[in-house]
Amino acid sequence: MMIEEKSINQESEATQGNTYTSEDIEKNKTMAGLAYILFFLPLISCPESGYARFHANQGLVLLIAGIAGNLILGMIPIIGWILMPLFGIGVMILGIMGIINGFGGKAKRLPLIGKFNILK
Repeated sequence: MMIEEKSINQESEATQGNTYTSEDIEKNKTMAGLAYILFFLPLISCPESGYARFHANQGLVLLIAGIAGNLILGMIPIIGWILMPLFGIGVMILGIMGIINGFGGKAKRLPLIGKFNILK
């Protein structure tokens, strides 16, 4: 019998390239959390912060996914209209997760959509 090694894929800040100073995180936690409500707010108030820019990017990706999903589901008769509220709940859950991560000082990507980088 052959024993297969399983590698654990843990997303750490170092593997994602998201290394932020603790000073940057502490100073910009509020803006990072608010990025999921108004994604451009951290870009205006603290453009030098990489941590706030990370969450602004995540907020923008969530906004684009929400709008695109609602447009697509809105065009599909009956089934799309039934799925639209479920999709809205999913987007809201992702937004709450992002707000919690932003205010909590964590640079975790959102599930499913967080791998996209629009803001550099």
